[in-house]
Amino acid sequence: MAIVGIGTDLARIDRFRKFLTPDNKLLERVFSAEERNYALGKHDPASHLAARFAAKEAFLKALGTGLRDGLSWQQVCVVNDSLGCPTLAISARAAEMMAERGASKVFLSYSHDGDYAVATVVLEG
Repeated sequence: MAIVGIGTDLARIDRFRKFLTPDNKLLERVFSAEERNYALGKHDPASHLAARFAAKEAFLKALGTGLRDGLSWQQVCVVNDSLGCPTLAISARAAEMMAERGASKVFLSYSHDGDYAVATVVLEG
């Protein structure tokens, strides 16, 4: 198999700390219920939200499109497998665009420390 796309993103954690208010609808627009529940259950939710956001951005960069052509944040969700390893669940238009580009597998790595979260996504075809 060949690499079809690669993307990396860096997110400032403090930016997400500002979104942790009861009336902020941005979290609902950007993150799935599963992503929000996971992050909000952690000691420092902002670092987990920042890492998930960086993963979504890295996917869009690997796809080569950005957020357009019918794509939405909810179509790219970070989920954890049975061992706790993060991966991406791709649905709807995002899955169609992946297939159009010849990508059949997605690989995700992310980390957060200090002020930043970083994520890298590789698409394989």
